[in-house]
Amino acid sequence: MIGFNVYKEGKKCIVTFSYDDGRVYDKKLIDIFNKYGIKGTFHLNSGALKGPNSVHADEVKNVYKGHEVSCHTVTHPSIAEIASQIAIKEVIDDRKNLEQLCGYPVRGMSYPNGSVSEDVINIIKYCGIVYSRTIVNGGFHIPQNFLNWNPTCHHRDALKMIEQFKRYVVEPEWQHGLLYIWGHSYELERNEPNNSWEYIEEVCREIAQDNRIWYATNIEIYDYITAQRSLIMSVDESIITNPTMTDVWIRKDGETVKVAAGQTLRF
Repeated sequence: MIGFNVYKEGKKCIVTFSYDDGRVYDKKLIDIFNKYGIKGTFHLNSGALKGPNSVHADEVKNVYKGHEVSCHTVTHPSIAEIASQIAIKEVIDDRKNLEQLCGYPVRGMSYPNGSVSEDVINIIKYCGIVYSRTIVNGGFHIPQNFLNWNPTCHHRDALKMIEQFKRYVVEPEWQHGLLYIWGHSYELERNEPNNSWEYIEEVCREIAQDNRIWYATNIEIYDYITAQRSLIMSVDESIITNPTMTDVWIRKDGETVKVAAGQTLRF
C-alpha cells in the first residue's frame, strides 16, 4: 500500500514558523532562527516598510535571505470588511511591491487581523495567492485547503504544543504531521514570560536539530504537498508517476521511496 505520510527527504514531520507585519524586531528573530536551523515565513505590509520600528524596503532582500517573504496586504485592513475591488488592490499591489524588493514571485499570504471569508478566499486565489494563514488554532494537520491554513498555535503557547507534538507526532513511529507556530516579533520585546527573546530562543532550542523533522517555509510546504498530491497511480498501485518538477517521497509497503521529478516507478 502507498501512503503519503512522509515529507521531503523522507522526514516524518514538519516545523514552520511565520511572523507578521515586518517590524524591525524580525532581524533579531531571524538571527535566532538561523542559529537553530529554523525556517520562517514573514508576511509584510509593503506600505509600512519605513519608520524606526519597521524593516525598510531597501533592507527586505538581505534581512529575509534564506527565509520567505509573503503578503499581508499593503496597509493591513481587515480584508473581509472592505469592498472587493479594494481588497484586490491591497493584495495585488502588495505582491507586486514585495516581488520588486525580494526578487522572486510572492505567492503566499496571512490574513490581516485574521480577517477572512469565503469571498476573500476567492479574491486572493484569483490574485495569484496559493496559501494564506489564519489565526485559528488547527492542530498538527496538513491543511486540505491551503487558502484557509490554520496554524497550530501562537508562539505564547509554543512550548506546551512542542511537548505534545513530540509526544504524539514525532515519537510514535506510525505518526506524522506539522507544527506551525506564528506571532509578531514586536511581542517579544514585551519581556513577559511567554513574550520574550529568552522564551522564543527556548522554543527554537526545544524543536531544533531533530533529523526526523523538515524545517521549512510556508511556500516550501505548499509546493511539496501540492506535488505529492499530484502523483498519478495505477489502480493496483504498481505504477506511480510524478508529473511535477518537485521530488517527493512516499511510503510503499513500509519503506520510504523517492519519486523524482518527472519519474515513473514500477513496483
